[in-house]
Amino acid sequence: MLGSLKRGPAKKLPKLRIRYYNDGHSRGPLKGHKVVVAMSGGVDSSVAARLLAEKDYDLSAVFMRNWDTRDESGTDVGCQWEKDWEDVQRVCRMFGIPYKMVDLHRQYWTQVFEPSLNSWEAGSTPNPDVWCNREVKFGALLRHLAQDSQMLWLATGHYARKDWHGCIDAFPRPRLLRARDLSKDQTYYLSSIPESSLTRALFPLGEMQKKDVRNLALKWGLPTAVKDESMGICFVGEKRKFNDFLSHYIPPNPGPIIDMTNSRQIATHQGLWNYTIGQGAKIRGCRTRMFVAKKDLKTNAVFVVPGSYHPALHVNTIHVSNFEWIWTDSPPEGLQQSSGVAAQVKYRHCMESEGCVVHRDGDGLRLTLDVPQKGIAPGQVATLYLQDWCLGCGVIDEPEFKG
Repeated sequence: MLGSLKRGPAKKLPKLRIRYYNDGHSRGPLKGHKVVVAMSGGVDSSVAARLLAEKDYDLSAVFMRNWDTRDESGTDVGCQWEKDWEDVQRVCRMFGIPYKMVDLHRQYWTQVFEPSLNSWEAGSTPNPDVWCNREVKFGALLRHLAQDSQMLWLATGHYARKDWHGCIDAFPRPRLLRARDLSKDQTYYLSSIPESSLTRALFPLGEMQKKDVRNLALKWGLPTAVKDESMGICFVGEKRKFNDFLSHYIPPNPGPIIDMTNSRQIATHQGLWNYTIGQGAKIRGCRTRMFVAKKDLKTNAVFVVPGSYHPALHVNTIHVSNFEWIWTDSPPEGLQQSSGVAAQVKYRHCMESEGCVVHRDGDGLRLTLDVPQKGIAPGQVATLYLQDWCLGCGVIDEPEFKG
């Protein structure tokens, strides 16, 4: 049972340090090591917990409550988190795994939701799920667990892999790798976590195919075996429209919708956050389907073009600010050279990575795409790869087409 929680700013917690989580040259948990599996109430984390239960670890489970529905409805009775929490308990009881819930909704609100709201209001396209992994699951949660035991491993149901490569101060360094099942790979969402957190991360499903995970859940009779996958941003859910959700937090801010082909205003919008670059714009009375090409914060204008193949929708250069390498002291060699570094980039989770050449650009990076792409917007997260190796990520400042 959750106790009452007073509103207030999240307590600033100390940063993790790699030395806290390195026990010699261990590249994985040993017999008796404390392993905590973060469970969501879904089939993936349930199977991850079952696989770990077969090992001789000091295993326990934790459920994170990141969203307080009382902020919206005044009650949290009958909400989705309660159903997920019940599923976590049912799975853990099957295998004798100790479990607990940790309430991190204040940290989520201040470190993930509020910054995302500011970005949406400014017309950007943030990805809260990326920052949730950095700030909450592999940030606040890991720090909370470390208060009881600094020598622990945090396992999740993410589809990702990890190996060890090179050394720092005689300790092996972790690399974040794409999952074996590329159709379910989730390294994009994990690309912002620091090396200190990755060091103690475990991904039991990294070598598995999704269909095999589901089959194991059915074989073991897990309560979550036939549970649908959760889709969309966690605090919005699947039954609500995204724009309707944001309207509870951001007041209307009307502005012009302008046809870029003739610079004429053809409609009025109620807020930049209602439109996404590259997507269709429903405009009453317009016979041709229009697509969003640009949003201008200064003039509060949305610029649209006819058809989904208009040249104004294409981008071949991406400027990324404050890029965070997972190995902060070891970015790829060649960034300062005129030839740059050949890599791959993803700016959405559900996409194949695109080839690019990376150059240093002031304090950020400039990514030149091998092939022009559509639907790239400021605020999106750009994640870089060298084949399967995920290097880190940054926020897109400005996408453009350079001839």
